[in-house]
Amino acid sequence: MNSPAMRSHVILPSPIGPLTLVAEAGQLIAVYLDSQRHRPAEGSLGAPGNPGAAPFAAAASQLAAYFAGRRTGFDLPLAPAGTDFQQRVWAALQTIPYGQTWSYAQLADKIGRPSAVRAVGLANGKNPIAVIIPCHRVIGSDGSLTGYGGGLDRKRFLLDLESRGVTRPGQVRPGG
Repeated sequence: MNSPAMRSHVILPSPIGPLTLVAEAGQLIAVYLDSQRHRPAEGSLGAPGNPGAAPFAAAASQLAAYFAGRRTGFDLPLAPAGTDFQQRVWAALQTIPYGQTWSYAQLADKIGRPSAVRAVGLANGKNPIAVIIPCHRVIGSDGSLTGYGGGLDRKRFLLDLESRGVTRPGQVRPGG
């Protein structure tokens, strides 16, 4: 892993509060919410970056479109650091369709580890790329909103945003 000195970060405003984007070697390695659980110390985020540089400019554009309801997925260079198990969980999170939710058990099934529900929950909670890797789409098996490193109010906001943006049969999306 590169040293924090090779990293850079920018802070973007968003409807859920400031987002700190961290990049290394042209790839996003983190998107943190303010007051997020598992957010590292400021010194490990690297130097302030150029918001117009890659990958920050593309991330800012795509996040703005997402929050405006005009984007349902992301196409960005991502490089979250984690164990092999965490990487499998984070990859599976990216297959949860926009506007849908899965339970932790469904996520565990998806990665072929149906008995690892608790470990899946822990990996989900350590996702370093909030919003873009949609850990907010995982809920309790009873449909309840459980755990979110950025707070349940933000999780509810993101799920509500996505549920408004899902096109139902016979509907036309605004602008589309």
